[in-house]
Amino acid sequence: MMKLDFKNRIALYYMMATSVISILAFVFIYFMVKNTMYDSLDHSLSYEAHKHLKEIAVVADTIYFTHKKEWEETEHREVQINPVFLQLMDTNGKIMDKSPNLKEDHLIINPAFPNDVHYNTRLKDRPIRQIQINIEEEGTVRGHIVAAIPIESSLMVLSNLRHTLLGLFPLTMVVLFFISRYLAGKSIRPISTIIETTGRITKNNLGERVPLPTQKDELYDLSTSINELLNRIEEAMEREKQFTADASHELRTPLATLRGTLEILVRKERNIRDYEEKIRNSLDEVDRMSEIVEQLLFLARNGQASDPSLQQKVPIAVLADEVLSRQHKAIKAKKLVISMKSNDWGSFEVPYYYGSIVLDNILGNAIKYSHEGGKVVIELNGDRTGCFCKVTDQGVGIKSEDLDYIYNPFFRSDYLKHKQIKGLGLGLSIARKAALAIGADIVIDSELGKWTAVKVSF
Repeated sequence: MMKLDFKNRIALYYMMATSVISILAFVFIYFMVKNTMYDSLDHSLSYEAHKHLKEIAVVADTIYFTHKKEWEETEHREVQINPVFLQLMDTNGKIMDKSPNLKEDHLIINPAFPNDVHYNTRLKDRPIRQIQINIEEEGTVRGHIVAAIPIESSLMVLSNLRHTLLGLFPLTMVVLFFISRYLAGKSIRPISTIIETTGRITKNNLGERVPLPTQKDELYDLSTSINELLNRIEEAMEREKQFTADASHELRTPLATLRGTLEILVRKERNIRDYEEKIRNSLDEVDRMSEIVEQLLFLARNGQASDPSLQQKVPIAVLADEVLSRQHKAIKAKKLVISMKSNDWGSFEVPYYYGSIVLDNILGNAIKYSHEGGKVVIELNGDRTGCFCKVTDQGVGIKSEDLDYIYNPFFRSDYLKHKQIKGLGLGLSIARKAALAIGADIVIDSELGKWTAVKVSF
C-alpha cells in the first residue's frame, strides 16, 4: 500500500471507508427485508390460526373443524398459490383433524417453542413457517391448532437478495475505486502544477510564481504561502546582487587609490614624512572602505520589517538629544546653532535601534550640508496621525529634479559643486530602510541653495 502514489492512496482510503459504510448499508437492507417478510408471514399466519380457532368444535375427546366440507369444495374450485396448512391435535400429540391440503402429510409440534410463537420448520423437504395455539375450554387446554404456511418463495427472495448484494459489493468497490481515483487526480491537479512550477524555478527565473487555484481552499493557501516564500527568496537574492554590485563598484576606487599609494611608496626610498603622509592616506581609504562595507551590509541585512513591539523604546526627545551629543564635534566645528522645539509629544516613545539610525542619518546630513554658522531646527510634535520629527537646515539644498533619486544608494545631488563634503550617498537609503522596518515614513522638501526640511512620521 505504501508504494502507491498519492492519488491512488486517496482513492484506496476512500474506497475502504465507503466499503465499511456499504457493508453496513447492505446488511441493514438485507435484515430489513427479512424482518419485513417474516412480519408479513407471521401476521397472515396468526390471522388464519385465530380465524380457524373459532371454526372448531370440541365434543368429548374429539376436536374437529366445522367447515371442512366448504374447504374441500374451495380447494377443488380454486388453485391455492400460497396455501395455509391447518391441523388439530390433542394434548397427547394425537392428530384429531387437518385441512384437506395436507393430504397424507401432517405437521409436527416442536415442544421447544411456547404457545403462539412463530418458527421455521419443514414439511417433508418443504420449508414452512409454523405456529401452534392452545385450544382452551373453560380454562382447560383441550388440544392445539397448528397452522403453517410455505416460505419457499420468500426464502428464494432472501437468497436472491443476498447473492445480489454480495455480487454487487465487489463490483461497486471496483467502480468506486476508479471514480475516486479520477476525482482524486482532479483534486490534486493544482499540486502537480505547484510541483511543475517550483521545479522550473531557478535563480535565473525567480520572478515566476505558482498559479493560484480558483477555489480559495487549502491548496490556495499552500500556493499563496509558496509564492510568499518565493518573494522573500527573490528579495534576498536581489539584496545579495545589489550588495555585490554596489560593493564591487564602490570598493574599486578606494582599492585603486590604496594600490596607487602603495606603488608610489615602493618605487623609491622616501623620507619619513612622505611615508607618514602616504600611510595616513592609505588608512583614510581603509576607513572609507570599512564605512562602505558596514553601510552596504546594513542595507543588505535589513530588507524585512521587524516587529517594533519587540524593540526597546525610548522617548523621541531623549533619542534626539543622544544623537546630537554624538554629533557634538561636527556641530562645534561648523559653529552651528541647534534649536529644538518640543512639547508633550517629546515623550512619545519610538524603537531605539532603528529610530537612532533614522535620526542619526537625518541630523548628520543636516549638519554636514549646513553652511558654517547656520541654524538647524528640530521640531518634535504630533497630529492626529501620530508623532513626527521635523529637521530643517539652512544649507546647500537639493535640486527639485533630484528629489526622486535621493534614496538611491550612492546618489549624491550636485556632487561636483560640494566635493569637499565627505559622504557615500548611502545615508538616506539607510534611513529609509530603517524607517520602513518600524513603519515610519520620511518626506523631504528642499529649495536649492536655501534650505532642506526632512519630516519623519512615526
